[in-house]
Amino acid sequence: MTSLDLLSKAEKVLLPIFSGIDAQVKQNLQKILNSFREHRVGPHHFAGVSGYGHDDLGRETLDAVFAAVMGAEAAAVRVQFVSGTHAIASALYGVLRPGDELLAVVGAPYDTLEETIGLRGTHQGSLKEFGIDYRQVELTTQGTVDWQALASAVAPKTRMVLIQRSCGYSWRESLAIADIQKIVQSVKAQNPRTVCLVDNCYGEFIEPLEPTAVGADLIAGSLIKNPGGTIAPAGGYVAGKADLVEAAACRLTAPGIGRSGGATFDQNRLLFQGLFLAPQMVGEAMKGNHLTAYVFEQLGYRINPMPLAPRRDTIQGIQLGSPEKLIAFCRAIQQHSPVGSYLEPVPAEMPGYESQLVMAGGTFIDGSTSEFSADGPLREPYIAFCQGGTHWTHVAIALEAAIEAVGEAG
Repeated sequence: MTSLDLLSKAEKVLLPIFSGIDAQVKQNLQKILNSFREHRVGPHHFAGVSGYGHDDLGRETLDAVFAAVMGAEAAAVRVQFVSGTHAIASALYGVLRPGDELLAVVGAPYDTLEETIGLRGTHQGSLKEFGIDYRQVELTTQGTVDWQALASAVAPKTRMVLIQRSCGYSWRESLAIADIQKIVQSVKAQNPRTVCLVDNCYGEFIEPLEPTAVGADLIAGSLIKNPGGTIAPAGGYVAGKADLVEAAACRLTAPGIGRSGGATFDQNRLLFQGLFLAPQMVGEAMKGNHLTAYVFEQLGYRINPMPLAPRRDTIQGIQLGSPEKLIAFCRAIQQHSPVGSYLEPVPAEMPGYESQLVMAGGTFIDGSTSEFSADGPLREPYIAFCQGGTHWTHVAIALEAAIEAVGEAG
């Protein structure tokens, strides 16, 4: 069967799933439109503010809109967050104090948080260097949450629990909103004062509710992933309980300034417009993930999640089994990217990551992965993690080349 035949077959099989995704896009878009209407978003909110950023009406309204969409008391949506990791780190430093404990409950955190916590690196002001302890609840051998261990994992000094929604660079199921709600309930039953922070990267608008709508105290993520709708030029967000959001914002700016500072210059329109576009972009990425999973399972590769399984984030994993295939796969995706198609991905060191990475990311916003992208660490079992896709037809075009590049499993 040719790559075109395989993709054509996949499209027919997945058509009912695509229809369900469209219905979900409508739900999330309706939620955003309701918030825009409630907060009377108009052209005057697009004006930028310079300098200290005092009295930025657009920024303040965007915070309120974002909080309502996320089911949170408050939000801080800022271009000054350089990444999702920065937003998460601000939440960690905002809440935790010397003598506290941070507990990760779905195994090891994403690579870029290891140095923030103090698992790697020294003399950079990690949580460990500030006297904050760290512990993690390992996943089961099946790669799922260990509910039995979690039920007694919270200690008296456990001030914060970290819940990573997406699989990251690990071979496990990402978390559904129902899973996150169950984790929060278990944690609060042991200690109601323990703060539940969700790393929400790649999970926004996958389901109709966000973690803060089901009990999480804080969420944090990147604006150049799902909620930026492919056009937010930079930034990140924290959302949740008002006092905790303010504490995180004080680590971004300074105590006494918090959310009241931070000029958005002329970026407000892009942030509002990106949020409006986000559900549609996420929906297309989900369709692309289903397509990718189907064709590579047909070719005999191990994939996660499975083709017909509900999506829990915008990441699709493919175990390619060799560095040569991982590099070839990423090169094929890069060659069919809208930006930098002439570039040839090669393995390289990346700040914040332990292993060398090979990355295909021909995106309009550097590092966004919102257009169809693929990357993976050069370590066994050599998994390509596919993300994004502004329209699933672009994913299909890129996959045709990727199939030819790596062939069948064997």
